[in-house]
Amino acid sequence: MNCQTVEDVFKAVKDQNVSFIQLWFTDVLGMLKSFSIRPSELEEAMTEGMGFDGSSIEGFSRIEESDMIAKPDPTTFQLLPWRPEEAPVARMFCDVLQPDGSPYPGDPRYVLRRVLAKAAEQGFTSYMGPELEYFYFANNTCPEVLDKGGYFDAPPLDVGNDLRRQTIFALEKLGIRVEYSHHEVADSQHEIDMRYDEALRMADKCMTLRVTVKVIAMLNGVYATFMPKPIFGINGSGMHTHQSLFRGNKNAFYDPKDEYHLSPIGKSYIAGLLKHAREITAVCSQWVNSYKRLVPGYEAPVYVAWARRNRSALVRVPMYKPGKEAATRCEYRAPDPACNPYLAIAVMLAAGLKGIENNYQLPEPVEEDIYHMSEAERNRRGIVALPGSLYEAVLEAEKSELIRETLGDHIFTKFIENKKIEWDHYRMHVSNFEIERYLPIL
Repeated sequence: MNCQTVEDVFKAVKDQNVSFIQLWFTDVLGMLKSFSIRPSELEEAMTEGMGFDGSSIEGFSRIEESDMIAKPDPTTFQLLPWRPEEAPVARMFCDVLQPDGSPYPGDPRYVLRRVLAKAAEQGFTSYMGPELEYFYFANNTCPEVLDKGGYFDAPPLDVGNDLRRQTIFALEKLGIRVEYSHHEVADSQHEIDMRYDEALRMADKCMTLRVTVKVIAMLNGVYATFMPKPIFGINGSGMHTHQSLFRGNKNAFYDPKDEYHLSPIGKSYIAGLLKHAREITAVCSQWVNSYKRLVPGYEAPVYVAWARRNRSALVRVPMYKPGKEAATRCEYRAPDPACNPYLAIAVMLAAGLKGIENNYQLPEPVEEDIYHMSEAERNRRGIVALPGSLYEAVLEAEKSELIRETLGDHIFTKFIENKKIEWDHYRMHVSNFEIERYLPIL
């Protein structure tokens, strides 16, 4: 369904005999929030927005400033394919507004809109192509895998093949084009790759994909999780994010004369990602558990460097294929699929734009396996590591002008506060590791 205007939405609701419309938005942490309206309320929703109490939404307002308005974006209207055909249910993503109709500074979607407007002022359109990995488990109380399959394994080793197929059919009905799906490296781990799209639409699609994967799993009696590292000793789940900038129909990253086929703009963008990598990590990897994934030995990036073939580097530039100028891009490998996609895409884009604005110089690529380098060798080559814990990442973000400028004071403050509380809860928790290791000997 391809609605572009309010009138298109009214027509679709009438023609499809829609019974309810779900209005979607996210809190600061990227958790989906939703409430439903009947078609009789649609005109008010589309013209004025629907009021709600924001005081109970994480990172939104205080109780004395609780009145919020959810204003649906008509271009995001879609029917939910898992709802009954005899009583169709639709959904739209919303922009969150203040009572006077101005954008609410605590809305993650607004944060991304601001960065995209900044890119547009420089003549750029941002395209993103994230690869979301996830696990299927028997339930949501313990990580009981469904199979022992590995990378690209087929049935019968890949037990989740039919689950992925059902998910992709549902995504296509939601207007999302899928390029690849396959079993990933770890037991019961899977990946679905969406066709790249403009950054705001892609953030909406990330939220939609996460919901769709979970709903299809639930309908089949299993549990899907985007938790970054649910099982010790095997690979965690990442969200490698392919990125490019276009000016009109031309890829601004492409230069046919360069040895890497990268333009000065592309090089400075990548240099921006590298320079600000430690600062943006708290947003791209926002949970305590995220840092169980960002360790050497499991294909997750740990060291700040770029390469073409080397998957131990933080940023990879896929090899150029003749005639595929539009595909010139960089792949930022640190984010995980449990992030808030609006904020993660916003800070990655902001870092790249900062590199372009300040003409950052891109260092030489590192094609050797960085995991096997000595610390002295890494120091000699100026290769630093990403933060090793949520606490370290939050300290980096807290002193970052780029993060504060990108998120805005409201979300910056709320996000930092929330992450410090999460770290304190983790720091005070007595784990099974400690009981098993210390109780018998101390």
